[in-house]
Amino acid sequence: MSNDDLSAGYVGTVIRPGDSEWESARRFHSGIGEPAAVIRAASVDDVRGAVRYASAERLEIMIRGGGHSAWGGVPGGLTLDISALDAVEVDGTRVRVGGGALWGGVAHALAERGLGLSSGDTASVGVGGLTLGGGIGWMVRAWGLAADQLVGAQLVTARGEVVEVTETSHPELLWALRGGGGNFGVVTRFDFEAHPLDGVVHAVYGLEGDARPVLRVLREVMADAPRDLTVTYMDVPAMDPNAPAGASITAVWVGTDEEEARRALAPLAGVPGVTERDFGVQDYPDVLMEAPEFDPERPMPGFVGGNTLLGVLDDEAIDRLVAFREQHPASVVMLRSLGGAYADVAQDDTAFPARDATWFAMAGAFDIPGMLDDAGRAEANAAWDAIEVKGSGVYGNFTVSTADTIVQRMYPPATMARLAAIKHAWDPGNVFCRNHNVKPVPDGRAA
Repeated sequence: MSNDDLSAGYVGTVIRPGDSEWESARRFHSGIGEPAAVIRAASVDDVRGAVRYASAERLEIMIRGGGHSAWGGVPGGLTLDISALDAVEVDGTRVRVGGGALWGGVAHALAERGLGLSSGDTASVGVGGLTLGGGIGWMVRAWGLAADQLVGAQLVTARGEVVEVTETSHPELLWALRGGGGNFGVVTRFDFEAHPLDGVVHAVYGLEGDARPVLRVLREVMADAPRDLTVTYMDVPAMDPNAPAGASITAVWVGTDEEEARRALAPLAGVPGVTERDFGVQDYPDVLMEAPEFDPERPMPGFVGGNTLLGVLDDEAIDRLVAFREQHPASVVMLRSLGGAYADVAQDDTAFPARDATWFAMAGAFDIPGMLDDAGRAEANAAWDAIEVKGSGVYGNFTVSTADTIVQRMYPPATMARLAAIKHAWDPGNVFCRNHNVKPVPDGRAA
C-alpha cells in the first residue's frame, strides 16, 4: 500500500506503521489496534476518497467514531477515523449531528437550547455506533431508542457516493440504519428529532442484603410507572472503574418534577435494605458518566457472559441473575427497564429486535487469572446461557464479542433476511464488515 496510491484523489491524513503519529493514531478508547493504515477524515470528501480506495483494493474498513467498539482491536484492514466530523447544528427541534460526534458534546449543545435526545449512558460514546446499533439510553421509556429519534442521515456508500437517506428518498435504507449497525456505509451526518428538556430528576439508591425481594418490587414499580421514569439496577465488583462497587439502583425521570418522581419511586424506597444516596434535579449532560480510557498498564480482562432482551422479568430470571453475581465475586450484573415509547414502535418498523421486551439484562464474569479457570469459564457460560434462553434477542452494542455468530442471535430470521437484501443493494462486496456483520444476499435468501 503506497502513500501515493492511497492519497490519489484524497485529501485526508494517511498514517501508516512507522509514521510519527502511528502510536497515537492506532490507539482508540478501548484499546490499541493493528490496522494496515489509519485515515483521519476531515470532510465528507475525505470519507469518499478513503472508501473508494478501500473498495478498489478490497480492504475491509473499520469506522471509528467514539472508539468504544471491540472491532478496533481486530488486526488488519483500514481504520477510517471520522471523529473530526463532530459538528452539531440545531434548527428548532431538528438536530444534525456529525457522524464522529460524541454524546457528551451533543448533550451539552442541546441542553443550552432546552432540548434533549435519548443517548447512551456514557459521554465519550460515539453517536454513530450507538445509534446504528439501537441505543438504549436513559430516556428509552420516554422517547424510545436513539435510533427511534433518527429521521434522516447522510451516508457514503461502498462506491464512494453520497446519499441523503430519509423516509421518502431511501426508506428501506433508513429502516436498516435504525438498528442494523454499520453494515451499509459510513454515516457522516445523523438527523434527529429532539425533545424539549429542562432537566432530569436523578436518583440513586444503595442496596444491602439479598437483592431478590428488591428486584421483585422494582419490577412491580416499573410495570405501572409513568414512561418518564427509567431505572437501572447494577451490581459490580470493586475492580470495575465504571461504577461504585456493590448493588445500586439508578433512576432518571424526564423533567424536573421531584414530587412526581418521588411518588413513582416510593414503593422501592420503602423496601428494607434500600437507602437513598442521591435525589435531585440535574442537567441531563451531568448524568452521563465518564468511562476511563484504555490503560495498557491495566488492561481490562476478558468477559464471560452476555446480554439479552427479556420479555418478562419473572422470579426465575431474577434468581438466575442474582445467583450469577453471588457465584462469581468478580462479575457484573445489570438490568435496564424498557417498555413505554420503546414498545410503541412496531417490530417491523425498525431493524431492532424484541420490541416486546420489558427489560434489558446483562451478566458476565471477568476472566481474571487465578480467579477463573477452564471449569469456571464453563460454569459462567452455562449460567449465562440459562439466562439468555429466557430472552428474545442480543443487543449488539453491549457485546464485546467479534465472533461472526453473534449477529445470528441479534435478529429474528425475517429481520435478518431483510437486512441481508438491503446489504446486497448497498454493499454487495461487503466492504463494511468490521462490525456485527450482515452478509449481502440477493433478496435476503439464505441470510
